[in-house]
Amino acid sequence: MDVQKYLSRIGCSVCPHSPTLDTLRFLHLQHMLSVPFENLTIHTGQRVHLELPLLYDKIVLKRRGGFCFENNGLFSWLLSQLGFKVEILSAQLPLSLETDRTQTQGQGVYRVRADGNLLFMETKSESDDGASWVEMYKFTLQPCQREDFTVMCEYHQTSSSSIFFCKSLCTLLLPDGRVTLMGRNLIITHLTGENGPPVKTTKTDLTNEEILQILREKFGIVLMSPLITKDTDIVPPSVEY
Repeated sequence: MDVQKYLSRIGCSVCPHSPTLDTLRFLHLQHMLSVPFENLTIHTGQRVHLELPLLYDKIVLKRRGGFCFENNGLFSWLLSQLGFKVEILSAQLPLSLETDRTQTQGQGVYRVRADGNLLFMETKSESDDGASWVEMYKFTLQPCQREDFTVMCEYHQTSSSSIFFCKSLCTLLLPDGRVTLMGRNLIITHLTGENGPPVKTTKTDLTNEEILQILREKFGIVLMSPLITKDTDIVPPSVEY
């Protein structure tokens, strides 16, 4: 890995001096603002591979994004190169695991709830009926090896029960919201900060030519193979993963 090239990819011109919590927060935010969460490889007739040199070539040198196994896997390599002690979990989140109190990050309110050996990351949802907690991730603190994710990576590329197989997706965090390409739909959300709904959402149907233009302009992605957009219903799995 060329650490400086990776840092430049996520908008960091200077290498962080020490592996501190503030450094971690900064790098994590820069990564989410710069590297799209996307599964377009699956929908261009190719395969996702988890070897670190291949991920580095794809995300850093070719300026693509990836889905969870790719982005998180490569980011963990960067952190280790910068002096962090990294343990890979089956779900990773930038919250304190040492409290069950509510925690605010950006515009969201979260908590980590324990149930036996399982931990649940939940987000607070506001509606006309009041506030409720919605589960986003469940995980344990059992460390994993990179190869432990191979089977699930294959599952998400081939199973009609996986959102990544059923829907072509590309999404990127913005300073004031998020931009998402789902199938042929461009979805842009903005945090209004004004009276009325806290989030404003616009949705636009796109042509094939417009999709390629949006990928270039909004995500900095130029695909080398034709994209077959997809947005089909997800088949419920016969077992819970």
